[in-house]
Amino acid sequence: MKRSLALAMLLVLSLAPSARAANEADYKAAYAAAEAASKEAAGMRNQWTVTVSALAAAKKAADSGDFDRAVAAAKEAEALAKASIFQATSEKEAWKAMEIR
Repeated sequence: MKRSLALAMLLVLSLAPSARAANEADYKAAYAAAEAASKEAAGMRNQWTVTVSALAAAKKAADSGDFDRAVAAAKEAEALAKASIFQATSEKEAWKAMEIR
């Protein structure tokens, strides 16, 4: 009985997601990726203001030592930057479909 309980507990623990706190290295990697995507969007002249705000929030959270929140904000900024890049590239040719012929 004890053995099956121990095996069941081991199985449950092995299937549970491993939650660990983010550290400064995680933040720096996430921020660098977000900043690169943001610069690419800016180069396409389609940088969203919310991306800049998310990057600022990530930096502010990191400065206060909250790396979990900083990583989350940096990943949000990267997603927003990639969405703005997608918008710029898709609308580059999409306007032709709306043209009256």
